[in-house]
Amino acid sequence: MKNYVVRAVAANQSIRAFAAITTDMVEQARQIHDATPVAAAALGRTLTAGAMMGVMLKGDKDKISIQIKGEGPLKQLLVAADSKGNVKGYVANPHVELPLREDGKLDVGSAVGKEGKIVVIKDLGLKEPYIGQLELTSGEIAEDITAYFAVSEQQPSAVALGVLIDRDRTVKASGGFIIQPLPGIRDEIITIIEDRLSYMPPITEIIDGNKSAEEVLEMILEDLDVEILEKKEIHLNCDCSVDRLEKALMSIGAKDLRELIDEDGQAELTCHFCNTKYHFDKAHLERLYTEATR
Repeated sequence: MKNYVVRAVAANQSIRAFAAITTDMVEQARQIHDATPVAAAALGRTLTAGAMMGVMLKGDKDKISIQIKGEGPLKQLLVAADSKGNVKGYVANPHVELPLREDGKLDVGSAVGKEGKIVVIKDLGLKEPYIGQLELTSGEIAEDITAYFAVSEQQPSAVALGVLIDRDRTVKASGGFIIQPLPGIRDEIITIIEDRLSYMPPITEIIDGNKSAEEVLEMILEDLDVEILEKKEIHLNCDCSVDRLEKALMSIGAKDLRELIDEDGQAELTCHFCNTKYHFDKAHLERLYTEATR
């Protein structure tokens, strides 16, 4: 199980915790989008957050999406995940190159931008989806996810997300964790966790040292009776199809579809998430136009 999320409780169920190993999944996404190191880091962090937040969902058909729009050159990140471990995502401008920060790390905050919004949409099978949105905190992704939990869900959380890029620009390590105290937790336990988090090495350093997701949680919640409740494999999996792209073409309206047929005689659409190209010849478009005008 190369890419997976573990879900756990600790301290007499007064803490819930999630940890993820996403190295191979993020490398796959980097290849699909031909992403530069800073773009791969931003997308990888968001994919990791989406994977863990997907596992938080309870219903089999529940879905979540995370959209981050900043004023930085990456422009937009979009990740979608479900409760079954399927994750997909894209970055609008994957070829951004930026100088490293003064500390030698990738400048994800500047690539995303510190001005903008994070929007989280949960589709729980109700009449209307739940939508939480707020201003970006830093553009570094983990801080923005932390702020989302605090403001939109009134849930204090410790969030770490990291992507380590190797010298050959491939993804060497990727993963993260989310620790959430629940009502009734004792103050001394919160202090213990805060102290441990303050001296923990970066999450990418831990994963690069071949630590498992379970071991990551043990480091943070040592002696707090960690109980692993679930270990779920996660996959980069796009659900695009000819049928979905047909609906996208029909959604432009019969008038514009007629113009497309008369002027171009064909159409080629590319899925943002997996870069799969779909070609529609004139006969196919004529069929869609007939359906659109019924």
